[in-house]
Amino acid sequence: MNKRHYDIVQWVNKHGRQTLQSTADEFGVSVQTIRSDIRILAEKGLVLRSHGEVIPFPHRENVSFDQRRIRNAIGKKHIANLCISKIADYQSIFLGSGSSVAEVASQLNAFQGLQVMTTNLHAARNLCEHPDCELTISGGRVRMRDQDVIGGDAMLFFQRYRADIGIFSVATVNKHGNLFDFTDDEVMARQALVEHCHYRILVIDSTKFEKESRCLWGKMSDYDCVITDQKPSSSLLNMLHYQGVEILY
Repeated sequence: MNKRHYDIVQWVNKHGRQTLQSTADEFGVSVQTIRSDIRILAEKGLVLRSHGEVIPFPHRENVSFDQRRIRNAIGKKHIANLCISKIADYQSIFLGSGSSVAEVASQLNAFQGLQVMTTNLHAARNLCEHPDCELTISGGRVRMRDQDVIGGDAMLFFQRYRADIGIFSVATVNKHGNLFDFTDDEVMARQALVEHCHYRILVIDSTKFEKESRCLWGKMSDYDCVITDQKPSSSLLNMLHYQGVEILY
């Protein structure tokens, strides 16, 4: 994918539904060129197109790991860099599912003596090259689209262990700080992860704020640290500070 295609996806995800003309104007190319760009991106499953418009993927349904990985990729790297400031050598760590968590895993090579337990096969692949890490992954049913272990298998996996730090993400968070996922499978695994670690870190990029999905479980204020890539709303910041939650952005 070339840089313009990447920038188009980022811009549409940020600004929502756009006409082909406004998109062409934004990127300084002809409508014919932008139509070709959108066709290619739609065929890759990165945007939707309809009657002269380009549309971001709807948040009511999850999209594949590869599609989520390129959304706000710079923001996810920023989140990972902040997250590793909360990690030390010789700690035990839970890693949940998601592209932001996988990005954190890719930044752990500098630490010694880590014990990592995860259901996230992308994170596991990143850690296979780690020079000093004991890695344990869950068995069970794999969600092929996202390449993670889901449902009861993931829940039982996290229930069997205890960790110093748990790092996880969610599908969306609304303006009140309520956390949402797309399925009960995701909620089950996250609940077990959260309940069996000492220090809880929520990593969530700014594209997920002020949205809702189907399955509600928990609030941002339930956790020790929230890490994102842009400053949240003043009301959300005030609530988190009042609840004693550390927030990094």
